[in-house]
Amino acid sequence: MTTTTTIRPFRIQIPDADLDDLTRRLAATRLPRPAAVDNWELGTPNDYLQATVDYWRDTFDWRRHEARMNEFPHYVTEIDDQPVHFIHVPSVEADATPLLLLHSYPGSFLDFLDMIAPLTDPVTHGGTRGEAFSVVVPSIPGFGFSTPLVGGGWTMAKVARTLDTLMRRLGYDTYGSHGSDAGAMISRELGLLSPPGYLGLHVLQLFSFPSGDPAEFEKFGPDDYAALEHLKWFQSVGGYNAINATRPQTVAVGIADSPVGQLAWSELFNSFGNGTSLVTRDQILSQVTLYWLTNTQATAGRYHYEEAHAEKEPTVNTARTGVAVFADDFRTIRSLAERDNSNIVHWSQFPAGGHYASLEMPELVVGDLRAFFAAAR
Repeated sequence: MTTTTTIRPFRIQIPDADLDDLTRRLAATRLPRPAAVDNWELGTPNDYLQATVDYWRDTFDWRRHEARMNEFPHYVTEIDDQPVHFIHVPSVEADATPLLLLHSYPGSFLDFLDMIAPLTDPVTHGGTRGEAFSVVVPSIPGFGFSTPLVGGGWTMAKVARTLDTLMRRLGYDTYGSHGSDAGAMISRELGLLSPPGYLGLHVLQLFSFPSGDPAEFEKFGPDDYAALEHLKWFQSVGGYNAINATRPQTVAVGIADSPVGQLAWSELFNSFGNGTSLVTRDQILSQVTLYWLTNTQATAGRYHYEEAHAEKEPTVNTARTGVAVFADDFRTIRSLAERDNSNIVHWSQFPAGGHYASLEMPELVVGDLRAFFAAAR
């Protein structure tokens, strides 16, 4: 087992040959026969794919996005032989709160680039010195440059333990975390782990579902029933969870060999075509291109399989917890969340924004993080 604690600077520099190969593949794209009505009902439609592939091939500038990524200091280390890539931006303020930002699936460290400067340098971005954070943005093992994925058993609990080790290695004996989607799950696992000095979790979702007990519905109001209907819709279109939980390697074969397959698989960025997503085309393509160039579809989706096959007992999270609910995202139902998380001290609701609020409305997420962690400072 590797015992080194070396942290190495890292720079993103994709070879020209890889970009040339991507361009050739995009030029040779073969779309499937379209549905009778070419809309989002049966999945990602051909007209969207063709227009986006044309833009991707002819206009999208990976090097511009790569330069933006490299504006931040990147590093790589190994933890129990697993390569872990991360951005680390200490605040300009001496007493800043260390904060672990945990990304989504399908997403990456790119989820948070627009939040780093406001968090680390609040005075320049409408805040006060006391609201400063020192930010660590890892790529979850199996995602992006945290590859290859070493061994199995990469549940969210294992990821949480790995990232706690990362924070200690960086010299932080106290810190908090924020996450969405997979990042929210890891944050809750950190709450269950309750490492020394953990300041709490701020998430965009707590994935608490009805248990089947009719008494749970007695606490529901109209908003809760609306959230339940939204959950049913999300489950009806988000089938990739079930596919990854059963045959992740099989579906990854087609996506690993087809950039347009990677694009189609990333339909959550479009909120499955329901018209609410505010994520831009360039934001989508920067994420999709990162997945394609790192060939990480198989390993990024494997946590669904590990979670589905792990033996777990239901456990209540007692860590200090904050939730920000965005109207066009999975809407956490508070009474169910409080059943599984006993220390929810902060609850915000926003009338717009979705699953990728950090991309769509980063200033709102930053403001909510400042509010939540203010009491923990």
